[in-house]
Amino acid sequence: MPFQSHIGEIASLLTAVCWTLSAIFFEKAGRRVGSLSVNIIRIFLGIIFLGLTTLVTRGMFFPMDATSYNWFWLGISGIIGFFLGDLFLFKSYTVIGSRTSQLVMSLAPMITAVIGWLFLSEILSVKSILGIIVSISGIMIAVAGKRLKLNVPLKGFLYALGGALGQAVGLVLSKKGMGDYDAVAATQIRAIFGFVCFALLVTFVKRWGRVLKASSDKQSITPIAIGAVFGPFVGVALSLYAVQHTDTGIAATLMALVPIFIIVPTAIMFKEKITARQVIGAVISIAGASVFFL
Repeated sequence: MPFQSHIGEIASLLTAVCWTLSAIFFEKAGRRVGSLSVNIIRIFLGIIFLGLTTLVTRGMFFPMDATSYNWFWLGISGIIGFFLGDLFLFKSYTVIGSRTSQLVMSLAPMITAVIGWLFLSEILSVKSILGIIVSISGIMIAVAGKRLKLNVPLKGFLYALGGALGQAVGLVLSKKGMGDYDAVAATQIRAIFGFVCFALLVTFVKRWGRVLKASSDKQSITPIAIGAVFGPFVGVALSLYAVQHTDTGIAATLMALVPIFIIVPTAIMFKEKITARQVIGAVISIAGASVFFL
């Protein structure tokens, strides 16, 4: 089939690559300066990067042409996805690590598919459902420990689960609020609302001193900046473009390949061992994902 017919699925895979890189760099920075500082700095940088992009492509730094409908639904999506979801996810990175956190995040496609069915009337084919089940099974096999049990602190698991819920709800609300609107500008709207929420939280907990210190620490700001490029800038924009061109359940499943993509990089950066279980799981997961292209 022609390339254009699978543009949504391809964008979803590229999103997974971007989120893999952002997860690694954000975990590295979060271990040094804390998840809250990483979150607010990376969203601020994301807003700047997105604005510069739309300035070139659309002639405006901020999405002034968005309708009140766009602002409302994308704003709610930003609060749930960028703020609450990422607040929990980034906290889980510091408790159980990015690899295990992304395992729990593999629940997001199932949650997304159910929400898309309930609120967007999206009906997945039997082939798509099979692809989701096989792909997620591969992820679980690849990243879980012996006997497929999560041998992690309950607190870390719940943080990651909160991240999965935030991503799922945020993705569905994004599709509802975006329609045919520009994906990059839509991402900036989400990021603006997320930043405002984080700014209020940082003010409430009196953490601006830590944020300023983190922003002036070269060993922290460099991985945050790199993560911001692949996360709230390119990655999220690609995710919104993906849900514009395919069902949210399919897009979320392909985006959930992050736990597979992250195996080798984390093994190199954090000296984590690669096991036969992870290789087998990767093969199964990729086989499940390939169903969407048949």
